[in-house]
Amino acid sequence: MLTLQWLLTGAAVLAAVAALVKARRLAKRLERLTESYWELRYEHGQLRARVNRVDPEPAAPAAAGADMPQLTGGATAFVPLSSLKR
Repeated sequence: MLTLQWLLTGAAVLAAVAALVKARRLAKRLERLTESYWELRYEHGQLRARVNRVDPEPAAPAAAGADMPQLTGGATAFVPLSSLKR
């Protein structure tokens, strides 16, 4: 009977160690994901600011290039990558 108790105690300790290892691994993963989220959010804001500098809200429709179609209903327009590289 005493051997059974020791076996159960050993199994419980092993399960606790396994749970602790998994919890630490998940905590590290959550930290990496949180850091990635904030980095992406910062980059998104930076890119939005760059796009607004390159192509601000259309105050004067005549100021837009002749080859660019006019916006009719959408709030965003296609911005070619070549215009961002200039």
